[in-house]
Amino acid sequence: MALPEPFRPPRDLGDVSVGREADVEAEIAIRGDRGRSLPDLYTAYAPRAGRLAFVLTRDRELAEDVAQEAFARLITHLPTLRDPDAVEAYLRRSVVNLCRKHWRRMSRERSFLRREGPVIATRTTAQPDVARRAALESALDELPYRQRAALVLRFYEDLTERQTARALGCAVGTVKSLVFRGLRALREEIGHDDED
Repeated sequence: MALPEPFRPPRDLGDVSVGREADVEAEIAIRGDRGRSLPDLYTAYAPRAGRLAFVLTRDRELAEDVAQEAFARLITHLPTLRDPDAVEAYLRRSVVNLCRKHWRRMSRERSFLRREGPVIATRTTAQPDVARRAALESALDELPYRQRAALVLRFYEDLTERQTARALGCAVGTVKSLVFRGLRALREEIGHDDED
């Protein structure tokens, strides 16, 4: 009894699935770079691709990413390469193209920043006052829990008085009273700290 053929995905798939990876391994053995396996090809060519990418980008992490991307692209095209010696040339060309793509993107980003940078800078807000924020947090910690909860729900969570009352399980009038007393205590505490 003959065993059934294993499932082979159609050739027009762009990604490398698990089944496709097995196909690539089989075709490498038949037609590929002198019958070497995929790990052997990686060992032989990936370091050279990484060095080329590093020389082109001068960034070690980016060079590693470029070499990995070039090798991933090679895997999808490896069964279609007719010449076993074309692997190195294909990797080299991929690395050069990926580096060119990176520099184009960087050029566009720099151009955008030169053009829009002053506009963006005027739209950004000033840095927060860290000392005032620390004083506010300290004063908030000194409040009784229900006042603190009412203030946090109303102003940090941006809830309405009715939603705050529902969250605290009290009447809307109680929320108004808690917020009023909490804000008064915060103003007194922070105002007192500013005078020191």
